Amino acid sequence: MRSELVHRALSKVANPQILINVVSKRVRQLGLGYRPMIAVSPRMTFMDVALHEIADGKLGYEVIGGGTAAEAPAAKPARKTRAKKSS
Repeated sequence: MRSELVHRALSKVANPQILINVVSKRVRQLGLGYRPMIAVSPRMTFMDVALHEIADGKLGYEVIGGGTAAEAPAAKPARKTRAKKSS
């Protein structure tokens, strides 16, 4: 894996953890027989192909659900109970 290629891909995908997930998903697809979206040389690995596709802007991603747990909505407040009547 070439570090310059990783840096180019990181310029498109700011979060390294998301980059890892996108690359692994694409490598899995290429392993199953999906066609590459770039011209491939015989010495390129599936990871090189995936990183090139991301760096060239041919492969993107979409975050579903809003983001991290820190950005998740706050938990519901506890239920209020009524005071018991004294007899």
